[in-house]
Amino acid sequence: MSFRTTSSRCVPLSLVLSLPLALLSACSSGTVGPDPYVGNFTPVKVPGCTGVCAVRTDCPVELGGNMKIRGTVNIPAGNLPVYNARVYIPLDVVPAKPMTGPVCDRCSNSVIAAALATTSADGSFELSDVPAGENIPLVISVGKWQRIITLPKVEPCGSLNLSADQTRLPRNQSEGNIPKIALTTGGADAMECLLRKNKLGLDDSEFTLPDGTGRVNLYAGGGYTDTMSMAHPSTSKLSAGFNGGAAAVSLPSVNPWWDQEPNLSKYDIVVMSCEGAPSASMKSASAKAAIKSYLDKGGRVFASHYHSEWLRQGVAPLNTVAMFNATLTGPDPGEATIDESFDKGKALADWLQLPNVAASAKRGVIPITQARYTVQSINTTQAVNARRWAYYKPATGNELTQYFSFDAPVGAMPNQQCGQMVYTDLHVSAGTNGATEDGAGPDFPSGCKSGSLSPQEKALIFMLFDLSNCLSTPIG
Repeated sequence: MSFRTTSSRCVPLSLVLSLPLALLSACSSGTVGPDPYVGNFTPVKVPGCTGVCAVRTDCPVELGGNMKIRGTVNIPAGNLPVYNARVYIPLDVVPAKPMTGPVCDRCSNSVIAAALATTSADGSFELSDVPAGENIPLVISVGKWQRIITLPKVEPCGSLNLSADQTRLPRNQSEGNIPKIALTTGGADAMECLLRKNKLGLDDSEFTLPDGTGRVNLYAGGGYTDTMSMAHPSTSKLSAGFNGGAAAVSLPSVNPWWDQEPNLSKYDIVVMSCEGAPSASMKSASAKAAIKSYLDKGGRVFASHYHSEWLRQGVAPLNTVAMFNATLTGPDPGEATIDESFDKGKALADWLQLPNVAASAKRGVIPITQARYTVQSINTTQAVNARRWAYYKPATGNELTQYFSFDAPVGAMPNQQCGQMVYTDLHVSAGTNGATEDGAGPDFPSGCKSGSLSPQEKALIFMLFDLSNCLSTPIG
């Protein structure tokens, strides 16, 4: 058996994983000095790794201690940190691309890792006792958001700082996995604009019709006419020239698409832009049953304002989650207070004040526009994992919820819940005149004009990644 005992290696390159620990430890009796490969090693089975492929467990202080990898996970645009992301070096096999559709993704499901860390509110992480070697895979995941990069070389001791571009989430499918998202448009909100490259950061190639290859599929929801007889149409077409299309292309109608649960279950997340009215005639009993079934199976839903119809007039027990009252009033613009009674609420308050987020001048308070006040209360007895994220706090009277979420099936034991719904009682990403951000018309993306994120859009991005993530018990 041949060993390399030069100043660059003490452990045999080809047989390190098969060596007994005693033989590996014997390396420590060799040359004493700055050689980082002299010391005690624990072999690990890192898939794809070549070279040493082992953890040095006794690195001296002068060599920086045992190996650490540091970085910050950001949204695809690269400018906002992601809280509670998992970063790890896998053992045995690189994780497969996540399957599309609802699953029961609970945080208690173990990750088989040689080194594992979870990001803080500022998106930062530190992996400790990292295996040394070449071509080591690093996995970054937030639910079904997944990016895997290869580290060309990791030394046994010291530290490695990764760049922001290495650790941001994928902008397109060539960079990693993006959850499959069905996005329904509406006459009073423009959630489709929020996901694009100059905001959340997804490349335009990922926005397609349902029969396309993009990870975001658009469906035309309803518009409305206001009390001044002004029409507010929803986005109903892909603009001429978008993604190479010569002419504008009509989006398929969301009604009756959402009548069938198998249609919903082709997606990981369903995002619903406010239509400006409850549009009860477009939400059949079959559609309401389909939404409940999708949530119960592990689906994730984000609903804006008048999509309260799915709860207010929904299938039991969804109709017990919250009490709505259309006569409640409050200021517009106004401000929302973050609920810090649970750990994630505290993390959101911290996150909003980060210098690179800059959404909150006063801790726990964010300015809001297009605010609506219809949520009178949340039934946390029935929806045991319901949580209020932000609320309006009047000088007198009851606090009125602006954002809340709950896990499904409603009424099940928390460790048996798989799905989640987020509801916002405001128009997250709308201009002053309807669905397109400037009120210019019904086409996507030509109607997306705003180039910067508002405070409430930033808060939504935080919640959107929480919605994408595994479910935890307790709610944290």
